[in-house]
Amino acid sequence: MKYRPGDLGLAVKRLQYRHHRALSGALAPLGLSLVQWDTLRHLHRQPDASLHDLAVLTFQTDQSFGSLAVRMADRGLIERVPGPGRAVKHKLTDEGERLRAEGQEAVDAVLESSFQHLSPEQLDALGDLLNVALGPDPTA
Repeated sequence: MKYRPGDLGLAVKRLQYRHHRALSGALAPLGLSLVQWDTLRHLHRQPDASLHDLAVLTFQTDQSFGSLAVRMADRGLIERVPGPGRAVKHKLTDEGERLRAEGQEAVDAVLESSFQHLSPEQLDALGDLLNVALGPDPTA
């Protein structure tokens, strides 16, 4: 075996860390953190998502995401709308959508640069292998 599982786990973590640093730098001129942009991206894909859903999607606790959502609403990036019961739904504002789209261009540039040395076939193989390693979502 050429690669031990520990070596692969470390390589995945190193790539994730490299992406996090590069994406944070690319989004900074827009005044966005990576988690803020990720929130905008998920709201674009899932309008009216609940606070809990967005917390899960952005790897935050409900409490920390609640604080982030208030700050983003204060900046005019998202709107918080009462949902059924005690739920709070969220939606993008025009400014949030504009920054999401600009951020997407920056994110795409970073990730294309990161994977530029892989052929289309290698990218497909990597995606397939990661999907197999991830398996089904145990929380679903």
